[in-house]
Amino acid sequence: QVQLVESGGGLVQAGGSLRLSCAASGRIFSAYTMGWYRQAPGKQRELVASITSGGSTNTADSVKGRFTISRDNAKNTVYLQMNSLKPEDTAVYYCNANMRTYLIYDYWGQGTQVTVSS
Repeated sequence: QVQLVESGGGLVQAGGSLRLSCAASGRIFSAYTMGWYRQAPGKQRELVASITSGGSTNTADSVKGRFTISRDNAKNTVYLQMNSLKPEDTAVYYCNANMRTYLIYDYWGQGTQVTVSS
C-alpha cells in the first residue's frame, strides 16, 4: 500500500510560482505512475500532469509550458513546479499513485489548496 501526503499549496498572486510536493510511503514507490490532479468548485477532477516509473511525463494542454512534474525515487517524492500561475489554476490539487498488475492499484492524497489571486 501507498500513503500520500501533499504540501506546498497556498495563496499566490497571478504570475507567481508554487512548488507542490507529494511524499509517499511504501517500499515500491518507483514502480508507480505518479500524477497530479486538480478539482475546482463545480468542476470535475482533471489530470494536470503525470510521470511514469521510467520518467516519461505528460501535461494537460491548459498547463503545458507552465507546470513541470518530476520525481525523486530516492526521496519517495513527486513534485509539481507551477509557474506563471493564473486565477483559473485555483483548485484543490491531489497527488495520485497508480499501478496496473493483475489488479489496478490507485491511491490518493488528501489534497492541498492552491488559490491564485488576480
